Amino acid sequence: MGGIAGRIDLTKFTGLFKTYTELRAQENSITQIMFVKGNNVANVRSVTSGVSARAYKNGAWGFASSPALTPEAVSLVLQVATENALFLDAKEQKGKAPLPLQTISSVNDFSTKKPRLSQKELLDFVRQIDADIARRYPNLASRTVTLNCLDMEKTLVTSDGSHSHSLIPRSNLSVILSLEKDGQPVELAEVYGGLGQFEHVFDSPSSLDEAIDRQFEHLSKKSEGVYPKAGMHTCVLDANLAGILAHEAIGHTCEADLVRGGSVAGEWIGKQVASPLVTLVDFANTALGERCPVPVYVDDEGTPAQDVVIIEKGVLKSFLHDKESALYFGVAPTGNARAFQFSDEPLIRMRNTAILPGESQLEDMIASIEDGYYLMKPGNGQADLTSEFMFAVNLGYEIKNGKLGRAIKDTTISGIAFDMLKTVSMVSADMKWLNAGMCGKKQPIPVGMGGPAIKCQVKIGGR
Repeated sequence: MGGIAGRIDLTKFTGLFKTYTELRAQENSITQIMFVKGNNVANVRSVTSGVSARAYKNGAWGFASSPALTPEAVSLVLQVATENALFLDAKEQKGKAPLPLQTISSVNDFSTKKPRLSQKELLDFVRQIDADIARRYPNLASRTVTLNCLDMEKTLVTSDGSHSHSLIPRSNLSVILSLEKDGQPVELAEVYGGLGQFEHVFDSPSSLDEAIDRQFEHLSKKSEGVYPKAGMHTCVLDANLAGILAHEAIGHTCEADLVRGGSVAGEWIGKQVASPLVTLVDFANTALGERCPVPVYVDDEGTPAQDVVIIEKGVLKSFLHDKESALYFGVAPTGNARAFQFSDEPLIRMRNTAILPGESQLEDMIASIEDGYYLMKPGNGQADLTSEFMFAVNLGYEIKNGKLGRAIKDTTISGIAFDMLKTVSMVSADMKWLNAGMCGKKQPIPVGMGGPAIKCQVKIGGR
């Protein structure tokens, strides 16, 4: 097992629990190596670790954390968190019921069994990819290659009797390519990799050649592309775009803390909010027999992580819960409480959010459109608790008479997500995951998003 499990045994401190308590030790290891046009501009490895305790009494919470992983530090954070909860309970006197009781023991370690590479070997790997790109595509105006690795290791014990240890790593290689057209840069980014430590995810620099060739081909077509026509259009949203839309514009509106805060989804439970072709699920760890990009087996409250069917055949069915929101709504917690750092309190967060595949083939979906667009890659964007959204689209193609046409330049899509989902008329049978998602709700955290392609009506911003 990993580092923190060998350094301190949290079960030895359960005798200090005086009320409902969560005790968590955590270590985040981050590696970042970046090359810009052949120049090494970042070469970083950092480790952040510590311990935190959270205590609950009649609706009052107390929290404390320390960067020291020593018996003295653990005892102190337990004492402070407990005293805070008891003090606030005496002042606020909320008188709420005990939190739902769920117990699990779980160990999930996704570290590689291969020999680990040194920082210099990782640097040479990224340098080689950058050099290969420069050699194969000499007309590029710019190129950026970045390796980002994150290992999150956690040990958790709770007063309910839950105990879990996990090491969930993710390794991503970002490649940004740029051409110059008419004095202006035209850019296209792609991220490769996913679940696992570097040695498990990447074989050799040349293993990415074919994928980067496809990226450059799309970039070349984009550089010759046209602006789309502004207005409402029939479009096919590829999995990457449909996935981020499902996460940002639908998933957040269905996080129970945001529902309590006024999200529009609170008014629509049990109602038709999408086409009957749409079933949207927040998967805990496994989807359709395959492991998810961010597998969560136990959340940071010690709750067994369950899949949550948010929308079923177009009907809004469920919200995402931690223990406190589950108590409020009178349902079982779903295992969606997650924290990014040892010093963060768990928040209700998505895990792996995706629309389920349908029965159509992508080529048939494109062939069914006389005049529209195939939108492939999202950029930055935003959504609010009404499900209103606006996202950049960084790669797409015209559809003319059922066939793909010219590439389009950067544009945007916007609308009300629940309204847009009601226009879905075809859903592809394949399933893709976006493996580099980071959600920024108060604290960053890795998430998976994806699904099939969907045919729908959406507003395009044009030029």
